[in-house]
Amino acid sequence: MLELYGTKGCPYTRELRESLDLDGEAYVEYDVEDDEDALRRMIALTGGRTVPVLVSDGKVLMIGVQGRGCIVAAPESAGGPEA
Repeated sequence: MLELYGTKGCPYTRELRESLDLDGEAYVEYDVEDDEDALRRMIALTGGRTVPVLVSDGKVLMIGVQGRGCIVAAPESAGGPEA
């Protein structure tokens, strides 16, 4: 089954989701803004934070849509400057 990593607010995630739905593709979707584990898996797969990402059997099929994507913030627990 396909895995779609994206965010609710990214128009390219929405575009890819709609395309998969129209094609009748079965997929599971992960919102990497709400699911830190999914974000970590996506970063491990791609080395980056651009969504949408489409994965099949652990292999990245697509990052972005036609060269367009959204960048997600690093996980809060990843460290960084203290507030």
